Formats: sequence, C-alpha cells, structure tokens
Amino acid sequence: MAQAGKKKSQESFFTGTFSSFSVDDIEEAREFYENTLGIEVSDNEEGGLVLNFPDSGSVFIYPKDNHEPATFTVLNFLVDDIDEAVDDLTDRGIAFESYKGEMKTDEKGIFRGADDDNGPNIAWFKDPAGNFVSVIEK
Repeated sequence: MAQAGKKKSQESFFTGTFSSFSVDDIEEAREFYENTLGIEVSDNEEGGLVLNFPDSGSVFIYPKDNHEPATFTVLNFLVDDIDEAVDDLTDRGIAFESYKGEMKTDEKGIFRGADDDNGPNIAWFKDPAGNFVSVIEK
C-alpha cells in the first residue's frame, strides 16, 4: 500500500542542459570571451554567442538592449591552480574584485575559503557587460 503524501519518482525526459545570460554588446562579449579569455566562441542563429567547453557543455550569451548586469556570479571557470590562473588573467588585463568582511580577498583578489574550510578558493571579475564571472579552484 502506498503511503499518503509520497510521490512516485518520475523518469527524466530532459536531454541536456545549458546556461545563459545577457550582455549589452555582443561583439564586445565575443572579443572578451574569445580573445581575452581564450574560449572557443561560435555564433548562434538567434544573434547570440555560444561559449563551447569540450568537456562540460556550452553557455549561451544573448544581446539585450536593456541589459542590467547580474548581481551574482553568472559563470564559474574551474581551474587547477587559482594563483596561476589569477596571475595569467591579470597579465591579460583582467581586474579582480576586492572584498572586505566575511568574503575578504587577498591582495590578488582571491578569497581563500579552502584554507580554513570556509568554501572554495575563488576570485571574481567582471565581463565587459558588468556580469560577475569567477575562477574557482577545484
């Protein structure tokens, strides 16, 4: 006899996933993601861009006239060594965010949460549209 209030698990019909976010200037986004960050970028028939990641899918970036930058991290890049990644990206002209308080970052802009079991080692920066992006040590 079935218990009241319990639902039977359903088989998923989803065939995949992707994430998306908006920008105010699609060509500026292409320049940043493709040339500054070195990501494979392709055009989408809807006028957007697709960031292609061979082992983890893709991200759709679409133009939006009244774009408002996200107030949260829209994209996390996994890295093996956060110091190496931050140094390399800094050399490419990326400016990392600096925080005080609970999420205090060091002089490089890295929050070292893994050092005291308080989350990952992570550093945030913004894309040209003002969206928050991060590198996070896996």
